[in-house]
Amino acid sequence: MKKAFAIVTLSSLLSACAGVTPGSDAIDAAAASTTLAVAASGADQLPAVPLTKELMFKILSSEIIFQSGNWQSAYVTLLGAAQQARDPRLARRAAEMALSAKQANEALVAIRLWRELAPESEEATQYYLGFIMLSNNLDEARPILDKRLKDTPPQARGVMMLQIQNLLARAQDKTGAFILLEQLVAPYMSTSEAHLALAQEAFSTGNNIRAREEAQIALNLKPDSELAILTSAQVAADNGDVERILTDFLNKYPGSREVRVAYARTLIDQKQYERARSQFEILLKSDKQDAPTLLALGLLNVQIGDSKAVESYLTAYLDQLHLHPDESRDTTQALLILARIAADRNDTDTALKWLSQVEQGDAYLDAQLRRAQLLSKRGDMATARKVLADIETNGDREKTQVAQVESQLLRDANHPQEAFNVIEIALKADPNNADLLYDYAMTAEKLNNLSTMESTLRKLIKLAPENQQAYNALGYSLADRNIRLQEALMLIQKALALAPHDPFIVDSMGWVQYRLGNLDEAESQLRNAYGLLPDPEIGVHLGEVLWAKGQKTAAQKFWREVQYKDPQNDSLKSTLTRLGANL
Repeated sequence: MKKAFAIVTLSSLLSACAGVTPGSDAIDAAAASTTLAVAASGADQLPAVPLTKELMFKILSSEIIFQSGNWQSAYVTLLGAAQQARDPRLARRAAEMALSAKQANEALVAIRLWRELAPESEEATQYYLGFIMLSNNLDEARPILDKRLKDTPPQARGVMMLQIQNLLARAQDKTGAFILLEQLVAPYMSTSEAHLALAQEAFSTGNNIRAREEAQIALNLKPDSELAILTSAQVAADNGDVERILTDFLNKYPGSREVRVAYARTLIDQKQYERARSQFEILLKSDKQDAPTLLALGLLNVQIGDSKAVESYLTAYLDQLHLHPDESRDTTQALLILARIAADRNDTDTALKWLSQVEQGDAYLDAQLRRAQLLSKRGDMATARKVLADIETNGDREKTQVAQVESQLLRDANHPQEAFNVIEIALKADPNNADLLYDYAMTAEKLNNLSTMESTLRKLIKLAPENQQAYNALGYSLADRNIRLQEALMLIQKALALAPHDPFIVDSMGWVQYRLGNLDEAESQLRNAYGLLPDPEIGVHLGEVLWAKGQKTAAQKFWREVQYKDPQNDSLKSTLTRLGANL
């Protein structure tokens, strides 16, 4: 399996060039000054351009045209104005217009003019180099990059070479980019960084043999270089080589933090969680407050199944973020895991505490729904419904989710009429929503409102003819009431054809066969369903069929299993009472 970790670059490396979609700086058309007022880099030497009526008209008209959606006319007008006035700020704005329209060629024309008019502008040069990489004109970049390397002090030149390689890696002409890099670093081949740059560029072009050769030379020149060893591991032939390279280095230099992290990640990729945990534990000894290490250990222990360790590490992780806030780190995953662990041990208060700390984001809705479920489970339905009512939903899908959860909580609390009302209100707002229709039908069934249930399910079948659950629900409801059994059989057969391995549909087939008096077929189907999923409801049905066949000991065995799994199961209680059976 190919190793998945990426080359770890030094944190001091700068971005190779700016993004290709810069933010637009608005032109202050109402400037009282007699010179043009356009935002630009403070380091640029800007000309004092007289704001003539003609120039003012071109600037204003181009902006108005651009806002109306005609980028091309606006671009041409402003580019012409930049050429006439020799003002780099107008060329920059023309480039922004082209970029907003995703017109790379036109953007490059404006950027070339911008750099011509402001040759000392670092921002213009960054954009220029970035767009050259997207073209087939790499020779244009050579004198700029060559000068940068020569002008960089020797102690910083290694970083500059790696920065240039990062830029060239974006070039469309991969072969040309590698040749250019070779030429640029040729005077500096006595440095480890020159060979690292070549190794990384060779690897990005698929020349793994050259990449390994260059990485080895870099390591020979600088044996204690973390970046060199990480590059060697990145370009290694297989996972066995990766592990050998990293462990040999760690044996010589045990304090190499980045290498140990990389090694731990390779172990995670191989699902060797215990070994990965030991590596992060070593890292934690050198820095007991390191938040990323605490998080990694928490997540690893989730995989291992050590809930106590998970809680310890993730709580420490959250404590560190509280003491040292870091906006780049999200607490959501840790909070949800801690809430789940607390809920699993029936510590509802602690679970609610963690869930209440989940902030707005992708997981916010799920956290609030889970809060409501936990509150309802401990009997606080009023607070649970308030939590749901306070959720600010985003769109119909989220509104449907909230309504479904509220209805389900009410059904579970034996308030079927209120549950019905909740879904009914939601359905009025979205009358063809398949999920709501299904829940509406099932809630009607709880109220023994067979006509509403049937009409709703038939509407759902018409809207979604491949919805196996609709066929199954209608067929099972008829079979359970012991009415229209042939129709029930046909509906369940249709559901089974759509989902032949769904245990609940197989259960329905067993149940309708029981109602039809086909006890052997019923037993066969129900045993199949119970084998797919040992659900209590299926176990109750199988027990009843066995009881009807005179196999009372076998029936009691299944019923006892159900009672063990779900002591308060209503279906089991009613079945035992109806049959006069006991356990």
